[in-house]
Amino acid sequence: MTTEATTHLESTVRLIASTCVENERYFCDLDAVAGDGDFGYSLARGFENVLAGFDDYDRSDPGTFLQQVAMTMSSRIGGTSGPIWGTAFLRAAGVVKGKNDLTAEDVVAMLRAAVEGIKKRGGADLGDKTLLDAIVPMTDAIESDAADGRDGAAIARHAAEVARQAADATSALEARRGRASYTGERSIGSPDPGAVAVAVLAERIADEW
Repeated sequence: MTTEATTHLESTVRLIASTCVENERYFCDLDAVAGDGDFGYSLARGFENVLAGFDDYDRSDPGTFLQQVAMTMSSRIGGTSGPIWGTAFLRAAGVVKGKNDLTAEDVVAMLRAAVEGIKKRGGADLGDKTLLDAIVPMTDAIESDAADGRDGAAIARHAAEVARQAADATSALEARRGRASYTGERSIGSPDPGAVAVAVLAERIADEW
């Protein structure tokens, strides 16, 4: 895994991991509004393990690399976050298994596969006030911008803007999945922590591109 695109993949995964660790308290505070307040803790512990084993992951191809990240996430995160985020990485891994290089189309396919995995694992869909409400419009923007021939930095910046707008918009939704769904209408008025996490990650990736 030595091409520019695959190097970007590796650095992006490392950036995602470190950003989740750094934002542990922020994500917990968001989750405490309508959930059980452990979202940031769960992500941070899982991604700490990803970072701890990062140098030992098999980098023979992008799919193998992502599959090992997925296994770490699934086995080291408590609650619902581990299975959901682990499934997202695992589905993305399946799309690029055996590839020697990655294109913008591959990135979109990875995100689409991750979305389908999250839907199936969590039983959620758009409008249920979950991370899907940020990932899906962000992926749509990436696909459209890539088709228009925009460069990577421009695509990343627009993706971050769309993700942030979508995450903010979840404040108007009533949660239908997860712990927050137990609060009913009281979940309205605050953004979904998973959607905000997607926006934070997208913004960090755009800043580092």
